[in-house]
Amino acid sequence: MTDKGRIVIDPNICHGKPIIEGTRIMVTNILSLLGGGYSVSQILDYYPDLSAEDIKAAIEYAIETIQEEKVVLGEAH
Repeated sequence: MTDKGRIVIDPNICHGKPIIEGTRIMVTNILSLLGGGYSVSQILDYYPDLSAEDIKAAIEYAIETIQEEKVVLGEAH
C-alpha cells in the first residue's frame, strides 16, 4: 500500500494533480523520469528535496490508481 501521507492532492496546488507532500513535484514528473530511463539516484540528484521513499510512494500510487481503474467497453466510433 502507498504511504498515503506522502502523496497529496490539493486543488490549489498543481491544478489538483497528485504531488509529493511538501513539494510541488508531481507524481507524473517522477514517473516520466523513470520511464525515460533515469535511475532513482539521478532523480534524487535532479530533485534534492525528494527521498527514495518519495519515489517509491509515487510508483505505488500509480500502481494503486491503475488497479482501481475500470475498463468500459463500448462500440467503436
